[in-house]
Amino acid sequence: MPHPIAGVLPVVHVPFFDDESIDYGSLEKLIEWAFAQGADGYCTGMVSELLRLTSLERLELTRCLGSLHRDRGTVVIGVGAESTKQAIEYARCAEDSGCHAVMAIPPISSAIPADALREHFTALADAVSLPLIIQDASGYVGKEIPLSVSRDLLDRYGADKILFKPEASPLGPKLSQLRDATAGRAQILEGSGGFALVDSFRRGIVGTIPGMEFLPAIVRLWKALGDGDDPTVYRIFLPLCALVSLQLQAGLDGFLAVEKYLLHHYGLFPNTNRRKPYSWSLDEETRQELHRLLELLEVATRSTN
Repeated sequence: MPHPIAGVLPVVHVPFFDDESIDYGSLEKLIEWAFAQGADGYCTGMVSELLRLTSLERLELTRCLGSLHRDRGTVVIGVGAESTKQAIEYARCAEDSGCHAVMAIPPISSAIPADALREHFTALADAVSLPLIIQDASGYVGKEIPLSVSRDLLDRYGADKILFKPEASPLGPKLSQLRDATAGRAQILEGSGGFALVDSFRRGIVGTIPGMEFLPAIVRLWKALGDGDDPTVYRIFLPLCALVSLQLQAGLDGFLAVEKYLLHHYGLFPNTNRRKPYSWSLDEETRQELHRLLELLEVATRSTN
């Protein structure tokens, strides 16, 4: 049976020992915790620090994550790379490892024209039988994917093969443009970390790909959205949105710093180690505000149980 690529599919954060090797014991602990919170599966993506891993580490990580789902949920592997050859290697590893879909950002080291971008994603889609999520991460890295490329890929392969994770700015209008340009056929997931989840849900997304750090709240927010329970939606969403704003001030490294800090705070990771170099670290005043807002989020989440 196909695994549905929908619901709450959080991105796995990669724990590191002090020598920067991957801590697979803590990774398994994180996966078990995610399922206990009600996640519908898990992914790798930008906040898995994929672009900071070696090629061998990415392949090893994929094999491990393919084994850890144990017939629970959907596993999506990020395969974005600077060449088509690299991306295909990562995608084939995902397929061989029993994962259920792949997700790819375009190459980011140069501005790829539309025809070359279309060729890149076509080769990747043809290389594996798995569904492919086209990720436009241009809100923080790379260049926006032209709407014509997304539409052409959907027309060629269909909605079961090609899905989308649009993150160009402004998020909401861009999501609606993709929806309308494909006559509602596009299956769209959002990846704002939570701050655009409510708006995106009302525009017709099928799922969300957040980080793990606020997962209990995201799961409950997703359920409340599905139930049409607006009082619960906004009780959770407002402190969540404030928390994500703290991460956004420092871009990708802001997300990573807060994510690793909170997973350590929860007792899931033994440290807050990230791969160097990075541009920002959590300062004391931000940390204090993080905990004030986190308390508000936890109260809002508990009150929905």
